[in-house]
Amino acid sequence: MKFTTLAGAVSVAALLSAAPAALAQSMTAQDHAAMGHAEVTVGGAAMYPTKTIVENAIASPIHTTLVAAVKAAGLVETLSGTGPFTVFAPTDDAFAALPAGTVETLVMPENKATLTKILTYHVVAGRVTAADVVALIEAGGGSAALTTVEGGILTASLDGSTVVLTDEKGGTARVTQADVFQSNGVIHVTDAVSMPN
Repeated sequence: MKFTTLAGAVSVAALLSAAPAALAQSMTAQDHAAMGHAEVTVGGAAMYPTKTIVENAIASPIHTTLVAAVKAAGLVETLSGTGPFTVFAPTDDAFAALPAGTVETLVMPENKATLTKILTYHVVAGRVTAADVVALIEAGGGSAALTTVEGGILTASLDGSTVVLTDEKGGTARVTQADVFQSNGVIHVTDAVSMPN
């Protein structure tokens, strides 16, 4: 099975230390959906496992830039589809850390192809949990090559208890919040934007 991912890092410590996260590992997304309530919050906003990746991202106050980029790239319909998808979702601060003017340039209509390439580099086919990523790293002897929807590779490794994703340009991103389950996949919040070649 091919795994596709956005650049990001998964905090294993957060999963092990939080009871809700432990519960999330023992329950499926369908179990959460049947309960009809938010399992977690992102940026203080409730994330509902009955909603799609796009619906929950729109509700997140720390993903406004990502949502604007997804709209500009015309990916709303795709990421609202059945999937499942795994999205490594950079925060607004992650986008703000890019060189001045980068985001404004990328969302211009003439740069749609480049924007789409960057965004799909943050998406992996299938529902890949934090535990799945760690298992792949362990099976790979310390690293795992994750093939993204864009077609590029993100290299996952562990830095202590945190999974770090290294992009094709040598940049790294860490998952700051893992396993935010959606009706059509899972989101892992990341602290950096990953760049494909």
